[in-house]
Amino acid sequence: MKRPLLFVLVSVVTAAAVACGGSKPAPQTTPTPQPSTNADSAAARARQDSIAAAAADSARRASEDADRVARQRTADSLAALGRATDAVRMELTNMIHFDYDKAALRPGDVTSLDQKIPLLQANTAVTIRIAGHCDERGSDEYNLALGNRRAMAAKQYLTSHGIDAGRITTVSYGKERPIDPGHDEDAWSKNRRDEFEITAGGDVLKQP
Repeated sequence: MKRPLLFVLVSVVTAAAVACGGSKPAPQTTPTPQPSTNADSAAARARQDSIAAAAADSARRASEDADRVARQRTADSLAALGRATDAVRMELTNMIHFDYDKAALRPGDVTSLDQKIPLLQANTAVTIRIAGHCDERGSDEYNLALGNRRAMAAKQYLTSHGIDAGRITTVSYGKERPIDPGHDEDAWSKNRRDEFEITAGGDVLKQP
């Protein structure tokens, strides 16, 4: 009776072992993720597009800055040229004055003519007209002649210092065009003068 019982127990144990071994789950393996080719390509294109857009924006900004600098330089150059033109024109048109009944150049007026010479030399396209004037005293005929001598005195000084005589014309207005209508020495001293007018080439003037 003991051997059959032992056999039964062994059989049961063996069956249980087989059952347990058979029900053991198979080991799980983690799948290796596969790269998404489409997603990577899209990301690469997006990066390239971003880089290209940044480069284009940088180039646009650089071009705008260059244009702005060029415009500013042009404006500055034109402004400087305008200031130079005004300064030269003012000097060229400065009047000179004379003593009563005289056509001789006074020392201070010679200095004014000396300042005109380099300006005329630097601006060779400029031509001028010198107009001689007198005060109200004396006859019309006498003052016309005196005004002419005054204009010629200035012209001769300029031409003797190298200015082409063909660039200078003269005229006399006698006492016809006073700049001060008064009837005293203060007014007369202002009216005894040579006026200088730029007749051509005065749009753009340069300093020597």
